[in-house]
Amino acid sequence: MQGTIDGFSYGAVTPVAAFLMACLGAALGLRCTTRSLRTERSFKAGWLALGATSIGSGIWTMHFIAMMGFSVEEAPIGYDKAVTFASLAVAIVVVGVGIFLVGYRGATPMALVTGGTITGLGVATMHYLGMAGMRLDGQFEYDTITVTLSVVIAVSASTAALWAAVSIHGFLPSLGAAVVMGVAVSGMHYTGMAALRVHLHAATLTGTTAGDTPTGLLVPMLIGPACFLLVAGVVVMFDPLVVMGTPDWEDAAAGRALGIPAQRQVPRFGTHADPASFHSQRRDPVDHHDR
Repeated sequence: MQGTIDGFSYGAVTPVAAFLMACLGAALGLRCTTRSLRTERSFKAGWLALGATSIGSGIWTMHFIAMMGFSVEEAPIGYDKAVTFASLAVAIVVVGVGIFLVGYRGATPMALVTGGTITGLGVATMHYLGMAGMRLDGQFEYDTITVTLSVVIAVSASTAALWAAVSIHGFLPSLGAAVVMGVAVSGMHYTGMAALRVHLHAATLTGTTAGDTPTGLLVPMLIGPACFLLVAGVVVMFDPLVVMGTPDWEDAAAGRALGIPAQRQVPRFGTHADPASFHSQRRDPVDHHDR
């Protein structure tokens, strides 16, 4: 028996909220990645870790906010805690590998392709591992072509986002890149959900299923990552270099790359700060006196 799937039980509330969380996580993650390129090497790993955790928490929160609107009419749904938490860990760790690769290797084509592929696979793995944590009296079946399309979307979006993080330093362009990534990640989620078919067992249980109920599990679990994103947002807000960027830094960096020394402010002529001019002034009266 095939179950009747409803991915929008609460109407537009869950997809809009999920999209906003995806954009928030992407915006914080991309700005932290950009910040890592402008700091001392000793602080680079910290900014990259914060960026990876922000993106991973954002896409994980997006996924399970969207899943709060998912239901199967004929069967109650529960979630396994261990598998659900594992999907969060996978999202952060695998996305972190891709971000660290680009953060230390730079915007080379090889680093971007490799890092984007790893990050995209992390997003897709988080999605399908999270789905594997769902418990109901039935079996899931996925359409292979649609699943492949969802993975391609995740990899493409991740590659484009990493390129934007290391290539675009302005606030508004980075914000636009975060929105694009939010659209792509949300699109990947609903593309993956479109590939899903639920085949219920002949004797479908009407009681509780293994695991916890969606409300009892998802709401408390979402509080932690959401609070982390709030804290990360505060960190970003109080770092002007992250928010607005610094054209002077970019100009200085370009000058160093070309081997151009920084210009030194020359003191005004005749001041004690300029010994050469001071001594020349002392010699001038002597020269006039001799003449």
